[in-house]
Amino acid sequence: MRISLKWKFTGFLAVLLLFAIGLLSYLILHGITSNQRQQLEQTMEQQAGVATDRIRQMYVSGTQVDAETFMGLQGPALARELGNVSGMRVILYNARGKETGDSLIMAEKADVRHILEFALKGKIAYEVHGDVLEYMYPVQSGRGQLGVVHFQTSVGSQYVFYHSIQRLFLIAGAAVLAISFVIGLIYMNRQANAIHRLKMATDRIRRGEYLEQPSLRRKDELGDLSSGIFEMNQAIQSNMRSLQEEQEKLLQTLEKLGQLEKRQKDFIHNISHEFKTPLTSIRAYADLLHMYPDDPALIRDAQQSIAKEADRLYELVERVLHLAAAEKYEFDHHPEEVELGVLLGDVCSRMKGKAEQFGIALHQQIQPATIIGDRNNLTHIFINLLDNAIKYNVANGSVTIANEIVGQCVEVRLRDSGVGIPEDQRELVFEPFYTLNHDRARKSGGSGLGLALVKQLTEQNHGDIRVETPAEGTGTEFIVTFPLAEGKS
Repeated sequence: MRISLKWKFTGFLAVLLLFAIGLLSYLILHGITSNQRQQLEQTMEQQAGVATDRIRQMYVSGTQVDAETFMGLQGPALARELGNVSGMRVILYNARGKETGDSLIMAEKADVRHILEFALKGKIAYEVHGDVLEYMYPVQSGRGQLGVVHFQTSVGSQYVFYHSIQRLFLIAGAAVLAISFVIGLIYMNRQANAIHRLKMATDRIRRGEYLEQPSLRRKDELGDLSSGIFEMNQAIQSNMRSLQEEQEKLLQTLEKLGQLEKRQKDFIHNISHEFKTPLTSIRAYADLLHMYPDDPALIRDAQQSIAKEADRLYELVERVLHLAAAEKYEFDHHPEEVELGVLLGDVCSRMKGKAEQFGIALHQQIQPATIIGDRNNLTHIFINLLDNAIKYNVANGSVTIANEIVGQCVEVRLRDSGVGIPEDQRELVFEPFYTLNHDRARKSGGSGLGLALVKQLTEQNHGDIRVETPAEGTGTEFIVTFPLAEGKS
């Protein structure tokens, strides 16, 4: 059976109090008894001394007779005299133990033969019968023992005093025990409740219900224990939070790994397909040259086609390597303050020739804005976007590049007058090898990797890119957003 700590403490306190009160009562009552006996012995010894002196005086000063004759002749008178002086019953015996005098002849006599034998041998002897003390004292003279003086007195008052003290101790002890038990029960109940609160706090922590404050605020060991439990609770909460964050990161990592695995499979499939097309063309011309080595027209067409497909393969390899480097080596990033207006103007100057080659009008609406980013990456982003806007435009179309400051960011808008991108495919254009029109992409040398690389580099520079339909006319508008450098606007 399980016993509560409260009742264990209370029971222990009750036993301790009972033992302490019992021991204290015993010692005090024993001391009272010893003191009463000592006082009684002293009183009786004084009375016996007075009586002995009187008997010896009469024996010495009286007629010179033997002790037995003296005690027989003077015993009755001496017994009455000593009884009157002492206020007690006095009985005299001669040296042979024969009674020679009694101050109260008619009173009942007790059987005292066994203590009388001790007194006749020159020893003091006494005993108590009920509440009556029988005290015998040997009377000595220069010639030997004259006899024995026997005092008989009541000790009832001492018994009454002893029993009253005993009863007082019993009542007081019971009262003290009861009061102490109640106080102890209240105190132990308080301590047990405090311990129970600490247990409830540990149960809450075990269930994951963390404490917001210590369960107890006390300046003792239980208070220290409560503070320790609260500190442990905070440490566990912090560790669990860290574990949850790590678990979330792990799940995100696993999800990302799954996505990367899928992308890797798609990447391998797509790149195999992209490599296969130019290689098939090159192989076909190689077979034709082997079959017709002397055909000048075939040789000329083969040279042009092989050169074109080789350039396409080279560009495809370059883009794949650049995309892989951007994904795997993001730490190879050198951010600095970049004046975006200057950088966009430089990009437009570099792409002006290609725009004229395709018959595309290039419009600029550029204003100063400073951002933090890798200059080479930013240049690659806007050259790639501008290149796509030129290649996938309509004949005699136009491209507009503009930037404006919106809050704490700068938005760069590249708008072309092409056929546009369907809304349901705008997010897919940033996936590797995704192309809207495969035939058109092959004619323009597109591989489907350019925008994937642009998105990767934009995010690496803490930017964002999205596709929208221009507010006016047809075409496509790419919007690239970067945060402004601190203190710049």
